[in-house]
Amino acid sequence: MTPDEVIVLAGRLAADGEPYVLATVVRVRRPASTRAGDRALVRADGSIAGWVGGACAEPVVIRESLRALAAGDPRLVRIGPADDLGGGGADVVVPTTCASEGTVEVLLEPCVAGPLLAVVGDSPAARALGRLAPAVGWRVTDRVEGTPDAVLIAAMGRGDEDTLQAALESGAGYVGLVASTRRAASVFAVLRDRGVDDAALARVRSPAGLDLGPLRQEEIAVAVLAELVAWRHSAADHAWSADAVGIAEALDPVCGMRVPTEPVGEMTVVDGVAYHFCCSGCRARFEADPARYIGGVQAP
Repeated sequence: MTPDEVIVLAGRLAADGEPYVLATVVRVRRPASTRAGDRALVRADGSIAGWVGGACAEPVVIRESLRALAAGDPRLVRIGPADDLGGGGADVVVPTTCASEGTVEVLLEPCVAGPLLAVVGDSPAARALGRLAPAVGWRVTDRVEGTPDAVLIAAMGRGDEDTLQAALESGAGYVGLVASTRRAASVFAVLRDRGVDDAALARVRSPAGLDLGPLRQEEIAVAVLAELVAWRHSAADHAWSADAVGIAEALDPVCGMRVPTEPVGEMTVVDGVAYHFCCSGCRARFEADPARYIGGVQAP
């Protein structure tokens, strides 16, 4: 995949709301198998498309990309021999024992799509919220389809029961209903008759929005948006919090480099134990004499 094709893929993933990291080679000290301007795209599952270096660089790029995605911050990674890693402004420095002895610097730029908000209804509050939400990073749709992160129903009583039931079944973390207390109680009674339990109904925020007193329709939109911002930043199960993303790693028994175990790359199994390697060269050396390396990293 060429660098231009990587950019095209990035655009497609961004349009679909899929998170990824764009990895760009910004500096190379040869000998190395890559050059400045080479690019790759790392997806949330650890798969990589494009080229930023060979077997020594790629596992590091994948690992650090997943960490950048979890933190939501870009980082500059320098990969190379220990005696060529000083100076510069790299955020992460990773020494390797690759035979090429080259050094590369890779800029990792995470792209995490904003949460998806379904705003249902044609009321002034719904229209105002649809205009305001994108300004603070929300993607907006008018349908409860797929898996929205949040649903706000402001339909002035038109089809509230069906829409609310669909919202609860969608798995959205936030479900709000713009309605009076009496109207909300009526909607809840209908859903109970349909078999929706009280635990599900307890998830509904109604009246939706922060309590700012009597409000006009457009002000209701502001109150709802404030509540959505607070919910977004306090949600303990945020999909891309650093604590939520675990990166499984193993130690290459030959060179001592830490390598990700998913997706599975160079690996062999001895006596039921899986050993992971940074490249095929380390794997070949291990397989030629496993006893030399099992139990601790040996000097190459």
